[in-house]
Amino acid sequence: MKKFVTIVRWLSTLVILGALLTIVRSLPVDQAMSAMKGWIAGLGFWGPIVLALLYIVATVLFFPGTILTLAAGAMFGLGVGTAAVSVGSTLGACLAFLIARYGARDKVAAMASGNRHFGAIDRSIGEGGWKIVGLLRLSPAIPFNVQNYMYGLTPVRFWPYAVSSWIAMLPGTFLYVYIGHVTGAAVGADRERTTFEWAMLAVGLLATAFVTVYVTRLANRKLKEQVQEAPENEQSAVSDPAPPNVRPAPRARNTVILASAAMILVAAATYTCLNAGSIERKLASLFGPPQVELQEAYSANAAGPTMDHSTLDALLKKYVDDDGWVDYEGLEDDEAELDNYLSTVAAAPFDEMGRDEKLALLINGYNASTLKLILDHMPIDSIMDIPESKRWDAVRCNIGGHELSLNQIEHEQIRPKFAEPRVHFALVCAAVGCPPLRNEAYVANRIDEQLQAQTEYVHRHKTWFKFDPSSNQLSLTKLYNWYGGDFEQVAGSVSQFAANYSTKLKLAVENGTAPQPDWLNYDWKLNSLKNKQPR
Repeated sequence: MKKFVTIVRWLSTLVILGALLTIVRSLPVDQAMSAMKGWIAGLGFWGPIVLALLYIVATVLFFPGTILTLAAGAMFGLGVGTAAVSVGSTLGACLAFLIARYGARDKVAAMASGNRHFGAIDRSIGEGGWKIVGLLRLSPAIPFNVQNYMYGLTPVRFWPYAVSSWIAMLPGTFLYVYIGHVTGAAVGADRERTTFEWAMLAVGLLATAFVTVYVTRLANRKLKEQVQEAPENEQSAVSDPAPPNVRPAPRARNTVILASAAMILVAAATYTCLNAGSIERKLASLFGPPQVELQEAYSANAAGPTMDHSTLDALLKKYVDDDGWVDYEGLEDDEAELDNYLSTVAAAPFDEMGRDEKLALLINGYNASTLKLILDHMPIDSIMDIPESKRWDAVRCNIGGHELSLNQIEHEQIRPKFAEPRVHFALVCAAVGCPPLRNEAYVANRIDEQLQAQTEYVHRHKTWFKFDPSSNQLSLTKLYNWYGGDFEQVAGSVSQFAANYSTKLKLAVENGTAPQPDWLNYDWKLNSLKNKQPR
């Protein structure tokens, strides 16, 4: 029976880890993580310090720190993540210890009196000191946050307590940071992981979990040898003794709880996989761009002023190839010309322009400002390397005298004022996963033709569009997920919009067999010549 229980516990643990990874990979955790990473990245050197401070507060206030530990692994990696969590958890444990010993002793003592093991632990610490503290830290016998306060009532001295706690908590800290690192890799936006990389991550995770569990079992065994049962009068003071022939079975009970949690998570992972599209769309509305109502806000005004985009056109023809790969190093040599063009954009009579002139100016201004943003932060491997505060929300663009951020150009000046979802294939974020930068400027008298050609290009290449009629599997760029509402307002659904550019998909839509789409990996590496690859 004992062997069977052990097998069930191990299998349940493995199932829980697998289900959690499945759920993470099926949901848009990358968007939430990207937002958190962006905020932390904006803090620079202070990012890990802020996380450590949050951990101290969570520890003192009895909040579970698991989520912060996982986030540290995803955001900072194994080294910095482990250091930030280790420092935060140790300082939090020390602060709780000092509060119990000097600040709220009566309150903590009242809490401890309800624990039937406290008397034995207190006596054992009096004899074994920091060794017992270390063993208890390795063992899950008492919750971490409860231990911090209870030790303040024991004879253990502060510095031995602090050092032994720090060392003993490292294995568990590293395990959860590793899990956070693995799930961070699962949702990483850089690129799709290879099978070998996934295998190595899984092997590392299992090895770390095995070592942690093994050390925990050793600690439990040693703890049983060191911590004897409390005297009879001490037990009666805190709880009624169990009947002589009745033995509690915490191991069996915990195994049932663990197995139940595994089954619940398997059910959740199955539901998530089957409904990933709809769930992701709902969650994307929380973490993605704002929803807007598309409408045409401007008249044609053919007699209005025009804008000369020839300077940008010449730069694009010189430094952007036919597939949208950019020679940023070469463009740096002509940065003065790019600055001159942005000056003309700032001086343009935007308010007096007609609809098509406005749209061409906004698209070109957005793309030129993005090029300038990259040049200002060279050398970088991705636009995501730029702190969030200096990226899309930084007010650094001037369009016709209006000071705007890149996000404001897109979400306030274009989307709600032009019923034109094709702009999502024209605005370029300097990433491999975004649509290619055209090697010509947009101009008012050809804007519809250019947008159409750009959208057709996107739907001819597997980076953004895949449809296999034989398996009836449709995969679309995440632009369709992030801006799904825009495409639905024009075509009814993202599949119907995409079908306008694919004969095979159009036939499936007309036959009522079009599948729910899934989303292609969005590669955030820089769209530079050195990263050039088949589209």
